[in-house]
Amino acid sequence: MAKPKSGAKKPTPAAKAGAKPAAKKDNAARLDLIRNASKKVATAATKVVKAVAEGAKGKVAAAKKAVAEKVEKAPAAKKAAAKAAPPAPPAKAAGKAGKAAPAAKAAAPAPAGKKGAGKAGGKAPTIVPAGPAVEKPRPRATKLPPVGEPLTKREMEQLLTAGEGRGVMGEGSLKGRLILSGEMPHLVVVGRDKRELTFLLQGPDQEVLPAYVDHKVSVSGLIKKTTNHSGVVEVRKYSAKKPEVEEVAPAPTDSEPKLRYLSPGEVSMAVAAGMGAGIKGFASIRGNLEMMGEDFVLVVSNGGTRQQVSFAIEGKAAVKSLRKHVGQTLQVTGVVDKTSGWGGRITAETVEPRPSEARSVSRDEMELVHIEGEVPTSVDVKLNHGLTVRLQEQPGATWAIEPTLAKRVGLREANFEPGPNGSPATREFFFTPRNPGSFEVEFFLAKAFTPGVVERSFKINVTVRP
Repeated sequence: MAKPKSGAKKPTPAAKAGAKPAAKKDNAARLDLIRNASKKVATAATKVVKAVAEGAKGKVAAAKKAVAEKVEKAPAAKKAAAKAAPPAPPAKAAGKAGKAAPAAKAAAPAPAGKKGAGKAGGKAPTIVPAGPAVEKPRPRATKLPPVGEPLTKREMEQLLTAGEGRGVMGEGSLKGRLILSGEMPHLVVVGRDKRELTFLLQGPDQEVLPAYVDHKVSVSGLIKKTTNHSGVVEVRKYSAKKPEVEEVAPAPTDSEPKLRYLSPGEVSMAVAAGMGAGIKGFASIRGNLEMMGEDFVLVVSNGGTRQQVSFAIEGKAAVKSLRKHVGQTLQVTGVVDKTSGWGGRITAETVEPRPSEARSVSRDEMELVHIEGEVPTSVDVKLNHGLTVRLQEQPGATWAIEPTLAKRVGLREANFEPGPNGSPATREFFFTPRNPGSFEVEFFLAKAFTPGVVERSFKINVTVRP
């Protein structure tokens, strides 16, 4: 049998078999002691922290003492275990120790830290306050998404309609007013039904946009309508316009009366002589149509006297076809403006012909005395018979007599007769005297709307015989 190369004798198989179980038991005993000591130290440290939180100084001191005792016992237990256990084979012991070392290292830092703090300072450990609350991530976007499909006309309508269009997405542009909500820029857009929609503005310009609060801002980019009333815009381009200062409109003055419907009483005053100057409103009046030069005039009362009330008709739509109704009775509806006691103007909206009133006196079987032109003369007229005087008129003026004299002499009609082929118009006065006697009848050529202004006059003497 060959000798081993090394001088040392190899252990017998019996010795090897008996050494392995003993080494395993010793290592297990050491690990149990270390684990128990680590658990006790951790429990004591927890008690110290609770005592500090409760503010009990006596309990803190007692806990410190307990920690010191536990820490002192731990090395003693380790030494006792080392003495009791025989040295293990180098290779095998190193392998087992390598496995136990991580567990011991993991448990060792806690007691060592507590022990060092207790010995060095002797003060209670301070509690570090919790750090600042973590802010919720804001919906900021530093990078823009890829360009999407342009919005169609139908999608744009849905996007701008409150209560519709949720989920619509595409490239487009919006205009509105910039506001800040939760420190984030939002665009308030007035929708199709005049209801406001709010869009969050995202993108690289998100930190710049708050400088344009209350500005008129136009943005273009990827628009997403996340709800029926709001959405998000990934801003690719934007432009801001400074809000214009709104000019305060001056308060309406009462100098111009409001247009209104005239009451029946006001209409009566408008057509009466010497009354209702300044009345203005919407009304319907009736009268005889006459002409003064190229102007149409509606005579509404006291025709042929110096208390005649007449209104100049205005309005292109109404006066186009009035020439064929000259001398007839018309119903004119429009805005009546009575500037003086003897008339004014009416802006006609509708003009309707009415049948002329039947003459109160028939000229049949009546002896008529006729006077043509401005001829001062004397005439004899039979009682209850007729007298006619025909005078040529001028533009802007009309012939008239005094109202009181018209009653005494029996003025029945003052008819306007347009001249043929553009010749001057004439006015015919028709009298039927009812009282016998001698009368001096004076005719005045006066301004149409100011009968007090007279250009000229002439007189005739009328003798009424039974």
